[in-house]
Amino acid sequence: MKTLAVILAAGLGKRMKSQWPKALHPIAGRPMVDYAIRTASAVTGAKPYVVVGHAGAAVQEAIGDAAHFVWQTEQLGTGHAVLQARAALQEADVVLVLYGDTPFVKPETLQRLLDNHIRAGAKVSALTVVSDDSMGFGHILRDAQDEIIGIVEEAVATPEQLRIKELNCGVYCFDAAWLWQNLPDLPLRPKGEYYLTDTIALAVRQGVKLSSLVIDNLVEVLGINDRLLLARAEKAVRDQIRERWMRAGVTLTDPATTYIDADVVLAPDVVIHPNTHLQGRCVVGEGAVIGPNCIVRDSQIGRRCVITASVVEGAVMEDESNIGPFSHLRPGARIGRHTYLGNFAEVKNSTLGARVSMGHFSYIGDASLGDDVNIGAGAITCNYDGVRKNHTEIEAGAFIGSDTMLVAPVTVGAGARTGAGAVVTKDVPPGSLAAGVPARVIRRGLQKGTA
Repeated sequence: MKTLAVILAAGLGKRMKSQWPKALHPIAGRPMVDYAIRTASAVTGAKPYVVVGHAGAAVQEAIGDAAHFVWQTEQLGTGHAVLQARAALQEADVVLVLYGDTPFVKPETLQRLLDNHIRAGAKVSALTVVSDDSMGFGHILRDAQDEIIGIVEEAVATPEQLRIKELNCGVYCFDAAWLWQNLPDLPLRPKGEYYLTDTIALAVRQGVKLSSLVIDNLVEVLGINDRLLLARAEKAVRDQIRERWMRAGVTLTDPATTYIDADVVLAPDVVIHPNTHLQGRCVVGEGAVIGPNCIVRDSQIGRRCVITASVVEGAVMEDESNIGPFSHLRPGARIGRHTYLGNFAEVKNSTLGARVSMGHFSYIGDASLGDDVNIGAGAITCNYDGVRKNHTEIEAGAFIGSDTMLVAPVTVGAGARTGAGAVVTKDVPPGSLAAGVPARVIRRGLQKGTA
């Protein structure tokens, strides 16, 4: 029996008060709809169909090939949205429907709902939750035999109906043939929309089999309709992420002020100190120490690295390298083993070899540094000439004196040195000393440790 999933993500989300589609608002670094996509894929074993409408092109671009797309050009309600997927889902025996703004339904919960649906031979199966907080959900009506006989929306419920604690989550399994036959018969609501919830009333009138799965975890079916609920969801996800990594052998010295995105991967014995943010797709090696006061984004951090009060973005730190405080690795930076960057050091689109020392107040951009290079305080690569970025090559063992300006394109040869305050506009041969403004070679054939 083939099950395919439909995720409804076409709405504007007016209560978010945002130009962005609601489905793309991030939770722990992922668009909220991404959670529903991953869950649906895990349960069905196939890419889900995401119904898009408002800013649909942006949703498509963000999701990529993780899902198929169906367009709802007019927002005429949830029933109409599902109907747009009819042609795409002709091969399905069972249609699973969930929402892009309800990201935390667990795969095992959907699997139980699906199993119950198939076992009961039901035409419609609903996921419901028992909660004191109604969250504005519809209330489930049951008869004396405990069978579902309807759903009443909170806005029109009587005081007695409002006391009902079982709530409709809006997640359903449908017999596909029954669904496509009956969706066109949904009534038009006063707001000019067709509601998927009305399939329950249709099924009751027809006397066909309904089933349900009742859960008690409201967080799992939390619908995100405004910024307050978005913040609530963010906290819930981040709490889960922190707990998972601590149980996996990661030390968080102050979990409440540690922010780890959903796609971050941490090895055992990583230590993360307060006010640290690990964002996007980061991989952190065993024994690394990060923080306090760090932002690490889309970067690879090797084993036993140390990052203190610094920003690392789109960069690679090889094993046992050390940066900070107040350093900045910008996109394209790669620093080698045992390399050290101290206070206010900045590296952009450059590769630094092993055992490079760059203690303080220096900038390296669009450059390649060999092993054992020393960068003095205040030294910089002048990589931009106003039109293009130019490359600087500093070969192994070179010593760059304090306040040196390397005007790219330029090469400093292996073992060469520059004097303090030199402005280097021409290549410096290996083993030589260049000094002055502009710098000129004043000594050749230097040995390591001589000046």
